[in-house]
Amino acid sequence: MKKLFFGLLFVFIHLVSCTPKDILDPIVSHRDTTIVAGDDFFSYANGGWIKSNPIPASEKSNGIFQIIQDTINNQIKSICEKAADEEHKVGSNKQKIGDFYRSGMDSVAIDQVGIKALQHELNTIDAIQDTQAVYENMARLHTLGAAPGFAFYVGQDDKISSKNALFLQQGGLGLRQQEYYLNSDPASMKIRSAYVAHLSKILQLSSISGSASALMKLETALAKHSRKLEALRDPQKNYNKMSISQLNTLTPHINWNLVFPKLKIQKVDSVIVGQPEFFRGLDQTLTTFSVADWKLYLKWSLVNTYAEFLGSSIEKQNFSFYGTVMNGVKVQKPRWKRVVQQTDESLGELIGQVYVAEYLPKGTKEKLLEIGNSIRDVYAERIKKLDWMSAETKVKALSKLQKIVMKVGYPDQWKDLSSITIVPNAYCQNTMAIKVWEYDYMVKKYGKPVDRKEWGMYPQTYNAYYNPSNNEICVPACNIIVPGFEGRMPDDAVLYGIIGGSTFGHEITHGFDDQGSQYDENGNLNNWWTPSDYEKFTQKTKAIVALFNRFEVVNGKHVNGEATQGENIADLGGVVMGLEAFKKTKQYQNNEKISGLSPIKRYFLSYAYAWMVNARKEYLMQQVIQDVHSPAKFRINGPLMNCTEFYKAFNVQPGQKMYLPESERITIW
Repeated sequence: MKKLFFGLLFVFIHLVSCTPKDILDPIVSHRDTTIVAGDDFFSYANGGWIKSNPIPASEKSNGIFQIIQDTINNQIKSICEKAADEEHKVGSNKQKIGDFYRSGMDSVAIDQVGIKALQHELNTIDAIQDTQAVYENMARLHTLGAAPGFAFYVGQDDKISSKNALFLQQGGLGLRQQEYYLNSDPASMKIRSAYVAHLSKILQLSSISGSASALMKLETALAKHSRKLEALRDPQKNYNKMSISQLNTLTPHINWNLVFPKLKIQKVDSVIVGQPEFFRGLDQTLTTFSVADWKLYLKWSLVNTYAEFLGSSIEKQNFSFYGTVMNGVKVQKPRWKRVVQQTDESLGELIGQVYVAEYLPKGTKEKLLEIGNSIRDVYAERIKKLDWMSAETKVKALSKLQKIVMKVGYPDQWKDLSSITIVPNAYCQNTMAIKVWEYDYMVKKYGKPVDRKEWGMYPQTYNAYYNPSNNEICVPACNIIVPGFEGRMPDDAVLYGIIGGSTFGHEITHGFDDQGSQYDENGNLNNWWTPSDYEKFTQKTKAIVALFNRFEVVNGKHVNGEATQGENIADLGGVVMGLEAFKKTKQYQNNEKISGLSPIKRYFLSYAYAWMVNARKEYLMQQVIQDVHSPAKFRINGPLMNCTEFYKAFNVQPGQKMYLPESERITIW
């Protein structure tokens, strides 16, 4: 999603009396005390659990995310099965949920249809005769949920946040990032080889004639014109507003006056082009590759989009590459898990309404807001005391902080999905109907005022985000789950280490990271800093980049400090703000020990619990290249290396691996 910065929170609040000593305390039991805390706090805090819980063969990782997602999936499964087992009025929410789920579980019907589910669209591509028809069909496939050639969306104008604008971005790569196509290291070369073999197999299974090598050459050409992940972080350099005539001049072989109607957009006045050099390159490739090559590419893009819905042979091959080669996953998840996940992705707005009514603990919104507001309060205190920021900039920072909107729990108004038709025994058709609806919903925003009440996640989505254009954070309801505290209220160290630090503190800090800091209190890309203050801030962000560049992930691959700096800044801000808010609780002020742990130790262990994730090396390799988040280990160790209270709590000494001299510790917010 556009400009959504992700963090996570995990707390389950359910007011049932329980004697704490009768229940195992995960904050204590997950530790590996053979590890020195000052050498590797991630392993010290979570190593006991990781040793006892290997990664399942069907997963790329295991840990707190997986435990919670399994809980949510079981709840969604119950919603789906109940809807599928009962008769419902055609067009009702539960009819849509039930029939979609049932169509996904009917593997026999899916296999019988197979690639024929896309035959009409494949025939349309076959009829292409010239370059104009290539780019017109490229645009048309976007309306069906595919994204060949480039990325396109309607969203808030970065500099006029009240207005919805058109955006064109680089895209169209089956391997997503240019590094996979261009890097010369053995791992990248191995993936390229496997990718060509995958392309060849998919073409064969789809009865599509053509050369996988030709496909690879075309995508490599697009990759050469693409920006690296870290280069996409600068909102100013990725904001290039153009008139249609300017865009046509940029791409002389593409007539955008013909493209936009195919994208279902009329009366275009301007478009924001993220990477002009990419579109110049796309224009060149239209003439350097044959029409036949482009037809093959368009077919591949369509099949790749719907591979999971075209029968067992194509689905298994798709998993073999994207699951096993790219993520190291050994076996596919059971079918019910795959279909539950897809039903939630497709009809999450409808499932969310049932989820809120049947599974959401009472008081969720109120508790989330209570903790969120306490984090905002200490954030204001911290800004006022900053020794590197001038009074002039502090006023603007405080104004932005106070105007951050907190969307918690679930939306007050649900989207209307009544126009979607879901039928029995047509999995691919149903999925396409939803993708078409989603696309139409998006493009209808063009020319209309921004709806600032709209949510970008479902209440059962285990995630959270900050949106700089709305100056808002969103924390869905299910993020109130923490394993090991079912049926009881977690103590404040857990609440503030997890929900306070790794969520509210993290997401609010995104408003003041390397990207979010460039947006003002109203969500506009607008410099509100004095030159001197911004220079001081930039020096601090450079220090974060340098620190994380030091961290080796696997096989000589290091964290990309430049690409991940926003998340790393948010993690550092989050752990600090969570701690400051925790210091105001009775548990901290009374020095109340729980399970033999002091409040401060329990807080840091709880923060580490929030990122208890063990991942396969293949997935970690992919994360380094494709993800703006650091691996979980460094989301714990990196921020804590800069937190003096952590040093005191665990007696971190010179010579230990996490030790930084006090003069080198980074404080931003």
